[in-house]
Amino acid sequence: MAVRRTRGTVGVIGLGIMGGAFGKNLVAAGWRVVGFDTNPARRREAKRAGVEVVHGAAEVAAAAPIILTSLPKPQALADTVQKMAAAKLKSKVLVEMSTFSISDKEKAARVLRKAGHVMIDCPVSGTGSQAKNRDLVFYASGDARTIARLRTVLTAFGRHVFNVGPFGNGSRMKYVANLLVAINNVAAAEAMVMGMKAGLDPRMIVDLIKAGAGNSRVFELRAPMMAKGRYDDVTMKISVWDKDMRVISDHARKIRVPTPLFNATKGIYLKAMKSGLGGRDTAAVCAVLEKMAKVKRRKR
Repeated sequence: MAVRRTRGTVGVIGLGIMGGAFGKNLVAAGWRVVGFDTNPARRREAKRAGVEVVHGAAEVAAAAPIILTSLPKPQALADTVQKMAAAKLKSKVLVEMSTFSISDKEKAARVLRKAGHVMIDCPVSGTGSQAKNRDLVFYASGDARTIARLRTVLTAFGRHVFNVGPFGNGSRMKYVANLLVAINNVAAAEAMVMGMKAGLDPRMIVDLIKAGAGNSRVFELRAPMMAKGRYDDVTMKISVWDKDMRVISDHARKIRVPTPLFNATKGIYLKAMKSGLGGRDTAAVCAVLEKMAKVKRRKR
């Protein structure tokens, strides 16, 4: 039985792992969702989930008072806001949820402001699997009244909305969170490889770490993939994560903060990219460390 959509209309531009989950969960929560993606396969998948797929960003903006963007590159954001501005629409709210540099987001905000629109910097803390399960946290920054109005929409596909202050603070908070994710992911892989090389059953390692003091949310999400040695059920592609890592590095360098542990993880992610794992989940760093340690998995 179809869900009655009575709560209003939301636009989603970028229907990939994250944006696709946003749209699907909003539809399930009773919202009318209008979406666009340049990828035909993603458009088809979104349509099957109940999203009304249109032909471009301007059409999304024309149909919805609130537009969520989850995009792979800053240029995609720049193109989107230019199309919105050129469409000469009544005032809209664009909620930018990608991980980009603050300067790229500020440029987009200026273009929209000049055209009479409002932009909120609102990165997401969570993986693709968390997005599917509405287990996301939002770091919203910008106009406080607008953020307050957005809570009903955001909590339809996440669990908590934080107003972290002036525009750009959402991104600053996301850099802090992702720095820890980068480190914890490689730390989880390192621990799994050490245990497996010592002869421990990888499934037992996962269960016992989850029960003890060494556990983390990242370990819980990624270690089960590491135990199986399968990384095709992607929650974050290594190739996309590489972009996020560069954004964090640039930010840390700009404000002159040493990041020795974060820097130590870069080589592992780079090896994963060079090994052809760019399209796999970031948990695949475990495969890199296994090779370095010459681990031979037991046949089951």
